[in-house]
Amino acid sequence: MEHLQVEQEPPAPRLLLLKLISSGFSFFVAGLNDGSLGALIPYIRQEYAIDTNMVSIVYGTTFFGWFFAALTNSYLTQYFNIGILLLLGAALQIIAHAFRTWAPPFPLFAVTFFIAALGQAYQDTHANNFVATVKGAHRWLGFIHAMYMGGCLVAPFVSTAVASSGDHSHWELFYTTPLGMGVLNLVLVWVAFREWATMKQYEQSEASDSEPAVSRQRGAATEMKRTLAMPGVWLVSLYFFFFLGAAITAGGWIVEYLVDVRDGDLDKMGYVPAGFYGGSFIGRLLLAEPTYRFGERRMISIYVVLCLALELVFWLVPDIITEAVAISLLGLFSGPFFATGISVASKLFTPEIRSSALAFIFLMGQIGGAVFPAVTGIIAAQSGVKVLQPMLVGLLGATGVSWLIIPKPRLHHD
Repeated sequence: MEHLQVEQEPPAPRLLLLKLISSGFSFFVAGLNDGSLGALIPYIRQEYAIDTNMVSIVYGTTFFGWFFAALTNSYLTQYFNIGILLLLGAALQIIAHAFRTWAPPFPLFAVTFFIAALGQAYQDTHANNFVATVKGAHRWLGFIHAMYMGGCLVAPFVSTAVASSGDHSHWELFYTTPLGMGVLNLVLVWVAFREWATMKQYEQSEASDSEPAVSRQRGAATEMKRTLAMPGVWLVSLYFFFFLGAAITAGGWIVEYLVDVRDGDLDKMGYVPAGFYGGSFIGRLLLAEPTYRFGERRMISIYVVLCLALELVFWLVPDIITEAVAISLLGLFSGPFFATGISVASKLFTPEIRSSALAFIFLMGQIGGAVFPAVTGIIAAQSGVKVLQPMLVGLLGATGVSWLIIPKPRLHHD
């Protein structure tokens, strides 16, 4: 006889709000990590005496963190409820930032990005899945993804201020900030989700002691097979793969581009990504509702065209102020891309596979966000950082095309 998973009770209104705040804060902490790297790359290169090719190793270890999470996520969800997975993700991020605060040897520094990515994958994926199930999910998804961009917005200001202070840069001290925020994140997760921080219980009948483990493994494999068999999962994943590839590549290489190609002042250029992240933060907060009301498919298509136009301005107008304004507006109009994509995806899949489908899509998007910055760095080592611009044009174009081929959702009743 099949084992029946015991479902969690829906949270009370006050506890629901606390869970939503905790989910948003986890994205803020992730944004602090992701948004700081672009501003710190020039200092990291100086510290370790490495070229852009070696910087790609950092993005490579990030990729493997997300990839390992993609391989293990379905298996872990058969054993643990959401609370344990959120706590695990928060704890891994604390470990990564603790190592970074003392500027360890470069191989260990690179490994910390694997640990941080794994932590973000477990925590943010399940926080994202939880928020996608609440009433008015499109608004709350807009909120938590705006919190991510809020973290990305704060990060360049703090990291540049720390790295450029004094005669000798102590850029590694920046990581005390996400370390402290990470501890607060762990505490908040425990308070909000502690009643869900349990092993999953299975009812069994006519079963031997060894059957539950076998059943869970079969359950994970079956659920993943059903998920991956749906074309919609791959088509939505493609959209996120290209979009996050564009967003994280832009944020990661803007400073190096402006310093190397446009001869900008390093201490000032470190703040330019804040314009991009600030624009995206505002876009995720203010454009979520009009995007939903005027039609998600239509509005995202319009935003993609605007983003491509702004990227061409960024590429072809050799003026740093104009480029800073263009990249900020690009952030604004790309702001709704993520939450809207999750909102559409949550309507596309049946409740039985929705959680695993959204987890896979989210992970594939983050893998794109690790692969394309790494590829940019490898090519830049041979051809220069000017390769950033055609890379961004191609990724934004691919985002638009992949959005157009996402199937229309049919209404599913939970």
